Amino acid sequence: QVQFVESGGGLVQPGGSLRLSCVASGFTVENYVVGWFRQAPGKGREVVSCIDSAERISAVANTVMGRFTMSRDNKKNMAYLQMDSLKPEDTAVYSCAAQTSTSWTGWGPGTQVTGSS
Repeated sequence: QVQFVESGGGLVQPGGSLRLSCVASGFTVENYVVGWFRQAPGKGREVVSCIDSAERISAVANTVMGRFTMSRDNKKNMAYLQMDSLKPEDTAVYSCAAQTSTSWTGWGPGTQVTGSS
């Protein structure tokens, strides 16, 4: 089964930091663009950041630019999201996926990030 498993979420005060991780199983992510997404309560899923197979950032949401940094380790089949200067509005479930020619795949259960106010 092709799937990511995310971890690293939690409750954090404004201005705090978290580092999220996701590990792929059932496939090798090396040749895929990998994305971090988030879905806040009552809202649709939005892209946070994407990184290509050469470890170049290909997308960053305006709402997190300058605060969140995505990276990947192809040898470990993993991707990361360093989240700094967290705000209450960053509260969401964060998930990873890999981009195929037609869609995003490998959605995991996600990890909850809750910014306290």
